[in-house]
Amino acid sequence: MGNERNEMRVYRLMSPSLDGLQMVKEDLPEVAPYEVLVKLHAASINYKDTFYIAGERRIPLSRPTIPLSDGAGEVVAVGSGVDRFVPGDRVAGILAQDWLYGAIPAKAYHSITSLGQGIDGVLAEYRIFNQEGLVRLPKNLSYEEGATLPTAAVTAWNAVKDVRSSQTVLILGTGGVALFALQFAKALGATTIITSSSDAKLARAVEAGADHAINYRSHPEWHKEVRRLTEDIGVDHVVETVGSDTLEQSILAARIEGMVHLVGIVPPIGRIDPVPVIFGAVTVRGVRVGSRQLFEEMNAFMERKNIHPILGRRFAFEDAKSAFVHQLNGPDFGKIIVNIDNEYGS
Repeated sequence: MGNERNEMRVYRLMSPSLDGLQMVKEDLPEVAPYEVLVKLHAASINYKDTFYIAGERRIPLSRPTIPLSDGAGEVVAVGSGVDRFVPGDRVAGILAQDWLYGAIPAKAYHSITSLGQGIDGVLAEYRIFNQEGLVRLPKNLSYEEGATLPTAAVTAWNAVKDVRSSQTVLILGTGGVALFALQFAKALGATTIITSSSDAKLARAVEAGADHAINYRSHPEWHKEVRRLTEDIGVDHVVETVGSDTLEQSILAARIEGMVHLVGIVPPIGRIDPVPVIFGAVTVRGVRVGSRQLFEEMNAFMERKNIHPILGRRFAFEDAKSAFVHQLNGPDFGKIIVNIDNEYGS
C-alpha cells in the first residue's frame, strides 16, 4: 500500500450538532476480497449535510457516523476478488451505494445505504468501499473537483441530461446543483436563465455561461420576467432547487407541456394550486440524485466537454467544522471543499 500507518484520522458526528462533530483516530480498515481501500484527498459539503447538525428539522443518526457523502481519492489497495479497479485509480464514491442502474431501489430511497447517513461517509483519511460503489473520476478533473460530483453534479445531470439545444432552461439559485445544471445545460446548447437575490452572484453566473439573470428580490413575481424573456412562451425546463415557496412560480414559468425538475425541499413544506399544472399540462418530476450508471455517463460528458466544477472556499481537514459553519451561513459561490490531505489543488 506504500503506507506504514496502521491508523487514520476520521470525523464522527457523536450527536446531531456542530459540537458533536469530533475528530478521532481509528484503526486502518482491512480489505476484504471485493473491497477497495481509498486514500481520500478531498471532500465537499452539500446543503443536505447541514440537516444533521442544525435546524428544527435536523435528522438524527442511529450511531456515531462519519459525515459527508461527497469525496474523491486514490485507490491504494484492492481485495483479491476486485476486478474493476487497481491501485492508483482516481475514484469517487456513489451516494447510494447499492443504486447501480435503473430505478432507485427501495432501500436507497430510505437512505439506508447512503454515504454519511445510513452508513459512514467520507470525512476521513481512508475509507473502504465495495468495488461496485465507486466510479472513476473524469481525467480532466483534480481531486478537489472530483469531490464535488456525487450529489450536486449527479442531481443536476439527472435533471438536465435530456435537454436539447433548441430549448430554454430556468435554474433557481446559485447553489451547487444550480451551478452544475447551468454548466451542463450550456454544454448541451440550451439557452439558460438563472435567478438569485444577489446581483454579485448573478454577475458570476453570467460569467459562467448564463444567458439571462433575474434578481428575485427586484422581481418578486419572477415568473413574469421569465415569460417576458421567452416572449410569453415559458421555458422548456425548470431546475427547481428551493421547494414549496417557489414551486408555484416555477410551474407558471414553464411552457405548455414543460417540465419542472424538483430538487429542493427547503422548509416549510406547503401546498400549491394544481390548476396551472393541469391547464399547462406541466410535468413536475422529483429528482433524487442518480445511479452509478448515470454518474458514469455524466463523467464521460464532463470529460468530453472539458467541464470543470466551480469551486468556492477551501478548508483544511483540521478545520472541517469551519466548513460546516460556512455552509450554514450560506456559501458565497461555488462548492465548499475540505482538503483531507491538505495538498491544495491536488
